[in-house]
Amino acid sequence: MNVKLIARYVGIALMFNAGFMFLSAIISALYGVDSAFSPLVISGFITLIVGAFPIIFVHKSDMINVADGFAITICSWILSCVFGMLPYVMWGGEFTMANSWFESVSGFTTTGATILNDIEALPKGLLFWRASTHFIGGIGVVVFMLLVLPTMSTFRIKMSKMEISSLSRENYRYKTKETIKVISTVYLGITILAYVSLLLAGMDSFDAICHAFSVVATGGFSTKNESILAFDSFPVEMVITFFTIAAGLHFGLLYASIATRSPKIFKSPITRFFLIMVLAFFLIIALDLKISGEVLTWGMALRYALFQVVTVGSTTGFATADTSLWPSLSIMLLLTLCVTGACAGSTTGGLKIDRIWIFFKTLRAQIKKQLHPNAVVPIKVGEHSLDPDVSSMVILYIAFYFLIIFVAATVLAAAGVDFVDAFTASVSSMGNVGPAFGSCGSLESFSHFPSLAKLAMSLEMLLGRLEIYPLMMIFVIFKKR
Repeated sequence: MNVKLIARYVGIALMFNAGFMFLSAIISALYGVDSAFSPLVISGFITLIVGAFPIIFVHKSDMINVADGFAITICSWILSCVFGMLPYVMWGGEFTMANSWFESVSGFTTTGATILNDIEALPKGLLFWRASTHFIGGIGVVVFMLLVLPTMSTFRIKMSKMEISSLSRENYRYKTKETIKVISTVYLGITILAYVSLLLAGMDSFDAICHAFSVVATGGFSTKNESILAFDSFPVEMVITFFTIAAGLHFGLLYASIATRSPKIFKSPITRFFLIMVLAFFLIIALDLKISGEVLTWGMALRYALFQVVTVGSTTGFATADTSLWPSLSIMLLLTLCVTGACAGSTTGGLKIDRIWIFFKTLRAQIKKQLHPNAVVPIKVGEHSLDPDVSSMVILYIAFYFLIIFVAATVLAAAGVDFVDAFTASVSSMGNVGPAFGSCGSLESFSHFPSLAKLAMSLEMLLGRLEIYPLMMIFVIFKKR
């Protein structure tokens, strides 16, 4: 590995983080130089100096091999989380070292889980930094990898097979710069539209921008202790519902639909599958809430069910109700959504609907082959026939995904966490959803979890957000050295 070159590119990522720290310090100054100002400024300078050092002393080069690319990506993520915790540590309060690390990782991976019992006690500057980690992590997962890693066609094909399904890959058949333009345009477009819409729905400017950052990144950090429930606003809920669905769709398809003014997004069987699944779960949960007596009116049942299904299904994790108190059927369906996530090519976590679709297609093909052993049964997604290797990798990924959930849940249980909390927290962390069920439900925090559990969940968040393989690959690279 070219350590100097890796350090240079990681330095660029750190300087990007430093810029947002200084922006957060400006927000702090605008609100009367609150208690977050000094921690943010000091953290910003530390991050800037560390990031600038290799940029100054290492010459620019585009000769990056596969191992360097993986190392740059992983080191950028991990060091962003490390330096991102500095403002929390320096500010103090509930932020111990373990809590600061957990909050930083949760922010950058757009998970949205928190250790804070009193979010509203944080100064505006720190709240903005918290939201900024979502914004950085949301766009960084896709754009930074495409920007830094080699453009060799063979390598990109291998990476895309690990990252997204072949159908989603078809919609990103651009050159690297064009792909970045597509993703950036959609990402910024959703952010701006969500911000303006939240303002019109009644939020103040600060809350609107923080929540817009969370919405576009499908993160879930809120400025309120009771999340979206604190606003008690149907227009706010509808705005968030609409834009979290948009953020859960394939950005390439969204861009193509807007650019060509055609409903290309709805021609995708993956998109239709996701939307039908959301609709079905929404109706079933609404019916379950009303029949069980959890709510008094059909209007409230529909309102609560729609918001929770969409925010959990998009792995955003905002809440308008304590879902831990809901009937068992509703909890099981929401837990299913924690696993599935939304579409590949978006900012969401989870397995991705694409992989679920390919899994069922593969299962169907295998059943047909059992009935007709000599038959050639192609696996298709829409009009595209999948390479058999893609199906195999999807099955392997799903198996690895559930293995990690099981291992992490076991670690949490060994650390003294209750079974329900351990299992649902593991599912939520791996899916980058945020809230779980039980004592760590949608309106609660993870502050009572032991440090070992928080560290395990942090690793799980990183594995889920980077989709397992890149983070695992770094161990192979260092082993070879």
